[in-house]
Amino acid sequence: MKKYNYNNETLENKRKRMANIIAILEKEYPNAHTVLKYNTPFELLVATVLSAQCTDDRVNKVTDKLFKKYITIDDYLKVPQEELEQDIYSTGFYKSKASKIRESARILLEQYNGEMPNTMEELTKLPGVGRKTANVLLANLFNTPGIVVDTHVIRLSNRLGFVDTDNPEKIEYELNEIVPKDQWINFTYIIIEHGRKICTARSPKCNVCSISQYCKYYAELEGEK
Repeated sequence: MKKYNYNNETLENKRKRMANIIAILEKEYPNAHTVLKYNTPFELLVATVLSAQCTDDRVNKVTDKLFKKYITIDDYLKVPQEELEQDIYSTGFYKSKASKIRESARILLEQYNGEMPNTMEELTKLPGVGRKTANVLLANLFNTPGIVVDTHVIRLSNRLGFVDTDNPEKIEYELNEIVPKDQWINFTYIIIEHGRKICTARSPKCNVCSISQYCKYYAELEGEK
């Protein structure tokens, strides 16, 4: 059997291969969604900022107490920054994160009457909000299509052979050309789920992977045998 040529794959073939992958993963993870827990738009922003260099599980443990103490956006400005730093200490980079959360709170209250803006341009002007965080907010708060390029999406899109870069923005733009726009949001979460459960950073479970037949990484492993 002729081996699939991943290196010279056309855009059309990438789209066909991606369609097969999405169809399989949608069945495998029918309820995929963000695992970050929140009740308000600002709580989602806080949770997403805290998730930088931290696991979602750890963030949820921290926000379970945090969101009971800080009810309104203004509450984040009423306490000394040192107190907020201690409340989020275990998420790492707590000084920087506390500063960004407080500054975002101030901007939202002063410029947006406490409402979360709904455009990429406005969101990325908030401290600590890059395209990844903005896409999380846009998708979950406003159902605006966007691909969230986190560590799982970076790893899997490279292993599957759709991109050859670790640059999140380049990956986002390349995937936007391959994944249908109406599937951008769901694509993010089914890929993240697959990355957590099967295609892990260390020792991926290729032997039980449902999409291994469409994977460049797996093809190369098999070629070495």
